[in-house]
Amino acid sequence: MEKARQRLLRDLSTRVEDQGIIQAMGRVPREQFVPAELAHEAYEDVPLPMGEGQTISQPTMVAIMVSALELRRSDKVLEIGTGSGYQTAILSILARDVVSVERIFSLASAARERLSALGYNNVTVHDAEEELGYLPEAPYDAIVVSAGAPRLPRKLIMEQLANRGRLVVPVGSLEAQELMKAVRTPEGFSVKSLGGCRFVPLIGADAWSEAESDLEA
Repeated sequence: MEKARQRLLRDLSTRVEDQGIIQAMGRVPREQFVPAELAHEAYEDVPLPMGEGQTISQPTMVAIMVSALELRRSDKVLEIGTGSGYQTAILSILARDVVSVERIFSLASAARERLSALGYNNVTVHDAEEELGYLPEAPYDAIVVSAGAPRLPRKLIMEQLANRGRLVVPVGSLEAQELMKAVRTPEGFSVKSLGGCRFVPLIGADAWSEAESDLEA
């Protein structure tokens, strides 16, 4: 497993310029965030199932998304889609505070316990509500959405992102999306594409409904 971990980190370092992100990923034991029966695959550069129809993202995609956030150690980050808590743990090393929301109660509960047991103490995991994000602790310096949205969530940008804040979100159909980066400006926001990707659907207001997401099954 250690050889696989080192190989993965070497590969990631050729794809992401910010070596601080690679170092942070090297400090997070991915085998602790996947089902026990898949621990031997923890350092393969692939997404892995984690139950409830959800997946833990491919390490390369995590590195790309976190890199696009341009995090500073003083930043407060909102993560939409805690999942197993793997990306949450990486964010906690790179930022001051991480607020994470998860719509599946069992995943949120397990991630909360896992992150606490592993010592990631600057993280708070909330059960997601119908409204995207977590307004009580806004604004955030960066927001990362770990599920595919049908459109750019403008309300999230305008109501929960700080000025000069960065949002990274997959946007597109249920089958495929483009990874988009939006930056909040005094005049509104700017947007650019970071390339193709595929994520599970983002559920909630300003996203897919439960009925629409069922079409993917």
